[in-house]
Amino acid sequence: MNTITRLVVCLVLTAIFSSLQAQTKASDSIRKVEVDSKIILLEKSKTEIESEERGLLKSKISKINSQLDNKEITAEEAEELKKEAAKVAVLNIENRKDILDKKIALLKRNGYSSDTSIGDTEVGFTLSIGGNEEISDSFIYLGKSSGDKKRKYDRRTSTDIVFAFGFNNALIEGEQIDDSPYKIGGSGFIELGYAWKTRIFDNTNFWRLKYGFSFQWNKLNIKNNQYLVNTDGAISLQEFPSDVNKVKFRTTNLVFPMHLEFGPSKKIEKEDYFRYSTHKKFKIGLGGYAGVNLGNMQKIKYKLDGDREKDKQRDEFEVSEFVYGLSGYVSLGDVALYVKYDLNPLFKDQLVDQNNISVGLRFDMD
Repeated sequence: MNTITRLVVCLVLTAIFSSLQAQTKASDSIRKVEVDSKIILLEKSKTEIESEERGLLKSKISKINSQLDNKEITAEEAEELKKEAAKVAVLNIENRKDILDKKIALLKRNGYSSDTSIGDTEVGFTLSIGGNEEISDSFIYLGKSSGDKKRKYDRRTSTDIVFAFGFNNALIEGEQIDDSPYKIGGSGFIELGYAWKTRIFDNTNFWRLKYGFSFQWNKLNIKNNQYLVNTDGAISLQEFPSDVNKVKFRTTNLVFPMHLEFGPSKKIEKEDYFRYSTHKKFKIGLGGYAGVNLGNMQKIKYKLDGDREKDKQRDEFEVSEFVYGLSGYVSLGDVALYVKYDLNPLFKDQLVDQNNISVGLRFDMD
């Protein structure tokens, strides 16, 4: 099963790399077209500068002639004003063309491989993993960072990267948690996943559905010099034949959680769109998860005849292949107190009923 975990990770990384390559090529092509188009417009503007300045000069001379006819100025003053206006027009033409030439040179020099500004429009590029509602709905986005894309008026679904970690242990039938054969301090869990959050009703964001997928790594640090033993499929804890430094057992699961999330939110209304924000708002999520076990491993560190030894036993324990359980979280903002409990037994055939339980912190970057 450990091979399956590596295969899944490789497939995900391959998909990400392929997507980035395709979007990079497309973005480069789009940017080149934009730069070339801007250069054409700037060249055209150069040809229009002389006619614009001549028109302004003609208007100024007409005004001067009117002042002369009305005897507001003398003929000598009129002639001097006309010469000054012509001089200004010539300088304006030279300066405006020089500015456009420098813009064209800048665009040609930078090409479409660097971030430049075209006129007043920024042509920067950005990489977004996990989606960005101001730019794109896709999981991975590489493209223009400007807000030229029209926003969707009502976006009911948002996306979050989920990361959680904390304490892990097992609830064992007939025993208190203090009597657990697994260390409380040394046992832990990590969860990494991706989630979608969808508003249920049209006119309120109080009720939401949160769903997605996660990889869970649950670790148990075994104490009292014990280790797990598989005896014809029956899993039990036994005394290790020598003194051990550490005994750890880890399971890797792929699960698909779903939670009913509820709590207040702030409505943000703009001219062409509106959004509901739960930033720094109180949230409660109740639900569960189901999935499959991808692998298990027991690591034993011990000394034998004074030498340090380390044994790794991969996929040698009959863990439950189908994983399912209950989970919930309470948060104020982006950090939540998170609890999950496996309803499935830890092992298929275990002498004592035990179920995995985790308590920790969950970070949803929404």
